[in-house]
Amino acid sequence: MLPDNRTNPILVQLTRGPMVESLHRGRAVAVGADGAVLGAWGDVKALVYPRSANKAMQALPLVETGAADAFGLGSEELALACASHGGEPMHTDRVSAWLARLGLTAGDLECGTHTPYHPPTADAMLRRGEAPTPLHNNCSGKHAGMLTTALHRGETIRGYVSYQHRVQQRILGTIEQVTAQDLTRAPWGTDGCSIPTIGLPLEALAFGMARMADPQDLPPARADAATRLLDAWGRHPELVGGTDTFDTGFMRALSGRILCKAGAEGVCVAVIPDQGIAVAVKIDDGAGRAAGPAMAHVLRRLDLVTAAEWTGLEELAHPAIRNRAGAKVGGLSAGF
Repeated sequence: MLPDNRTNPILVQLTRGPMVESLHRGRAVAVGADGAVLGAWGDVKALVYPRSANKAMQALPLVETGAADAFGLGSEELALACASHGGEPMHTDRVSAWLARLGLTAGDLECGTHTPYHPPTADAMLRRGEAPTPLHNNCSGKHAGMLTTALHRGETIRGYVSYQHRVQQRILGTIEQVTAQDLTRAPWGTDGCSIPTIGLPLEALAFGMARMADPQDLPPARADAATRLLDAWGRHPELVGGTDTFDTGFMRALSGRILCKAGAEGVCVAVIPDQGIAVAVKIDDGAGRAAGPAMAHVLRRLDLVTAAEWTGLEELAHPAIRNRAGAKVGGLSAGF
């Protein structure tokens, strides 16, 4: 049975000409590392699948187990472990080199294959008659991180995407502890890249990311891992997303002060390390086009971005709708 989302506010509206053509309802919440809710819209205690929005949380075991250091991973690899990249050469070349360092190949990735999300890269491959590989999967960096952890722990790499595999159980336990949730009976599904995705209250997702932003209450090894991952996330925005992606554009516009990570089905998180605050957004109808603008406007409503920063975010907060000839015919804007 689907939840009744009619009470959730309209976060984003699409206007074409003088008329509002489409509406996107959703939920949003800002939480501090102490658990204080700083602002909320809609039912933020309802469950969501975080999808790729919590990749930094899923990458914690890569660092805290010592696997990252054992294989000499730097900030670029850690950024890719948190990424949903566009499959550009700057992404695939680095993941390929990472796997080679492990003695593995793209064939060991169990994330599946899809055409690169970056259209010029996909077009260039088509012209060359080159087929995509698992390296082009937007989650290949995350999967390389999981393989790294399995090898370091002496675990089998085959089937590492399974819910029962130690790699996934370790991640599940980490998410449970960081979000302060009992996930023993939490619903779970299979993500697009084949790993489990766990149902969490939207508020708990924001809380977990806020604790990564201000990890003083986490165990020392986990706190260090959180700091290193967020540092890599902010240092390499082009690896976390890619050319013309919302996440990369957002972080560059704010000079890395606020980190952003979108997930499938209209989920998005933003993390403000210097304030120990995280914001989570879920668009009810799953429209990815609405999640980024909703996040930008929530941050503005909460005065978490300055007037000067908002100027730099204008095109991302109010993306244009264009026709096939390239003319602007409408746009997205805040609906609440």
